[in-house]
Amino acid sequence: MAIAPLRWSEKSLLLLDQRLLPAEEKWLTLTTWQEVESAIRDMAIRGAPAIGVAAAYGMALAAQAGEDRAIADQGLRNSRPTAVNLFWALDRIATVSQWSREKILAEAQAIEQEDLEMNHKIAQFGAELVPNGARILTICNTGSLATAGHGTALGIIRTAYTQGKVAHVYSCETRPRQQGLRLTAWELLHDKIPFHSIADSAAASLMRQGKVDFVVAGADRITANGDTANKIGTDMLATLAHTHKIPFVIAAPSSTIDPSLSDGSLIPIEERESSELTEIEGVRVAPENCPVWNPAFDVTPADLISAIVTEKGVFRAPYGFL
Repeated sequence: MAIAPLRWSEKSLLLLDQRLLPAEEKWLTLTTWQEVESAIRDMAIRGAPAIGVAAAYGMALAAQAGEDRAIADQGLRNSRPTAVNLFWALDRIATVSQWSREKILAEAQAIEQEDLEMNHKIAQFGAELVPNGARILTICNTGSLATAGHGTALGIIRTAYTQGKVAHVYSCETRPRQQGLRLTAWELLHDKIPFHSIADSAAASLMRQGKVDFVVAGADRITANGDTANKIGTDMLATLAHTHKIPFVIAAPSSTIDPSLSDGSLIPIEERESSELTEIEGVRVAPENCPVWNPAFDVTPADLISAIVTEKGVFRAPYGFL
C-alpha cells in the first residue's frame, strides 16, 4: 500500500501525525484552517510540497466554514517562512475567483494530484542520473511523507531501485528533528530498500572510504541562480561531495523555484525553538540556560550542485531560472 501523508474525507482533512512516527501511526482530523496552520507550524506535516497541499486544503476548510478569505490566507502564509511551495499553493488558490467550498476544494484536490504526477516525473528524470550499482546518500525526508506521494529525492531513489540501479542507501539521521532516522528509515523499511541510517557527522568518513557514489537531496526554495535552501546539513553534504568528486543532485518540483530571488542570500531562513536541540523527546540533555542557534535550513550554492531535477527535466549550471 502506498504511503500518503494526508487525505480529504468528506468535510475534514486527515493528516498522518509525523511527530509520532515511527512509534505510532495516528491520523489527525482537522476541520478548521487554524488547525491546519498549527499542524504546519508544529511539523505534524512537513516537507515543502506536502505543506503546500495541506495549506490548499486549509483554504478549503476556511471556505467551507465561511471564514474570512484574506485572514485565512495570511494566517496560513505565516505558518512557516522558508518553503516557497506554501506560498505557491496559496497564490494558486487565490486565483479561484469564487469563494466557495466546492471551487476551493476542487483546486486543492487538483494541486494534490498534480504534485503526485510531478513526483513521478521527477523520479523518472532523476533515475537516469543514478549510476548502476549506486550507493546513495540522502538527508532529511523527501519521500511520500513530504509530498503528495512517492517523493522527490527519495522518489528518485525509489524509482532507481525498481530499475535495479541502487545497491544501498545511506540516510542521515538529520538532527535535530531526526526526520531521516524517524521518517526516511520508516519509508525505506516499508519499501524493503537496503539501507543504513548514519549520524550526520559520519558523512565525511563514509565518503572518504569510497562508499558513496551519488548524493541526492530535496529543496524548500530554489533561487533564480540555482542556490538552494534545504534542511540544515545539506550544504555540508554538498561541500563534501564536491571535495570527493561525487555527483550532488537536488530534486524538487518547479513550484519550489522562486525567480523573484536572485540568489540564496535573500532566502528567509526559519529559526526554530532551542528546545529542539536541547531536548530529546522532551528530556533535557543540555545545561539550563544553554544558548542555542537552531536554523531549520541552510543554503547550498549553485556551484556545488551537479544538477537540479524538476518535473520538467534535468537542469545544469548556469541555471538562470529568471
